[in-house]
Amino acid sequence: MIKTFINAWKIADLRKKMLFTALIVLIFRIGAAIPVPFTNITGDGIVDPNGETFMNYLAMLTGDAFNYGTIFALSVTPYINSSIIIQLLTVAIPALEKLSKEGEEGRKKMATITRYTTAGLALLQSIAYFVYLRAKGYIVTDANGELFTGFAAVLQGLAIILVLVAGSCLVMWLGEQVNDKGIGNGISIILFAGIVSRMPTLVATMYGYLKLAGAYYALVPIVVVLLLAMIAFIVWMDNAERRIPVQYAKRVVGRKMYGGQSTHIPIKVNMSGVLPVIFASSILSIPPTIKLFLSEDKIKGGWATFFSIFESSHWAYAIMYFFLILFFAYFYASIQYNPVEMANNIRKNSGMIPGIRPGKPTADYIKKILNRITLMGALLLSVVALFPNLLTLFTSLIGKPMMLSLGGTSLIIVVGVALETTKQLESQMMMRHYKGFLD
Repeated sequence: MIKTFINAWKIADLRKKMLFTALIVLIFRIGAAIPVPFTNITGDGIVDPNGETFMNYLAMLTGDAFNYGTIFALSVTPYINSSIIIQLLTVAIPALEKLSKEGEEGRKKMATITRYTTAGLALLQSIAYFVYLRAKGYIVTDANGELFTGFAAVLQGLAIILVLVAGSCLVMWLGEQVNDKGIGNGISIILFAGIVSRMPTLVATMYGYLKLAGAYYALVPIVVVLLLAMIAFIVWMDNAERRIPVQYAKRVVGRKMYGGQSTHIPIKVNMSGVLPVIFASSILSIPPTIKLFLSEDKIKGGWATFFSIFESSHWAYAIMYFFLILFFAYFYASIQYNPVEMANNIRKNSGMIPGIRPGKPTADYIKKILNRITLMGALLLSVVALFPNLLTLFTSLIGKPMMLSLGGTSLIIVVGVALETTKQLESQMMMRHYKGFLD
């Protein structure tokens, strides 16, 4: 990977793209440090570092911008949510499905719909964020220390909400600029920058455990080795694929013979990427987030027991997390692949899978392979996603609790973006190599 970046830096055109991408990341990090007007967030921010709420998850995705109420507090989360919603609606709404298949013009219209949806979601999230800040006392008060009321409160709320929405739209625009003039996927690069910015926090956390001495002298090195092993495991998982062999029949057109070659259909083991983890963690984060808006005197008896189940250290949380990842992995695989359509395309091109009859038997065979691969991918994804939770559970059982500020989702995103960017650099260098050869 390092060699790829060094070789790309030697090419003037790619060097400009890499510098442009770095400039966009710098702008994002500057915006992530500028506080929103009329907010008053000090200390460690608004998010409990030991909690497993949706707010903690947002803080991770935004590089702590959400934690400290900066202009990029929402970061790319509205855009990610919008993209997922539009993608799911494309399957359910025929008009959107037709639009997505209309080539370049259709993609442009879909992109416009996604942008408007992003702005709408950003507005809703900004309102919820403002309500929470006001309820918890993170808003600038008057000279008497009281919250503003009436028209002044409305103006204050509008200023905060509009700045947050504008910041989210600006981040979306920055991501699109990376797509056009930089290297890699813009939204992924911004996510990557936000997560990597929290690495010093992870190092400080590990150093803090070391200062506790005792069993932590052994636990910390073991955790570091496990994290490195997880990174290697994610790289292997990202590159693993199942290849379905396809043989095409020979056919004569005029005086030329076509076909007869053997190829394969590659199906990635982790075909759904990090989406099942994002969906699962989002759903499980709803109850703890609701708990934040409730007063302590209302959380008693059965409600206290209910909310305790959604803490990361609880065994029931790990079980629910595991089954939700499985469910969403199968759900997303069913959206991505249509065995009947794949079998029809193979038959239309005079192809067949060796040993399998065309038509329904081919579709059934592909469906069986997809089910097996989806299960394997979901199990592997669960191992990575549940690693921090299992670590917390195990260390709590031995009386030495450890919590990591870097979750399994973060690891998958960081490693995936790094691999994707490296592959894009390699392909662009290869393209320039052939261009130079032809010139």
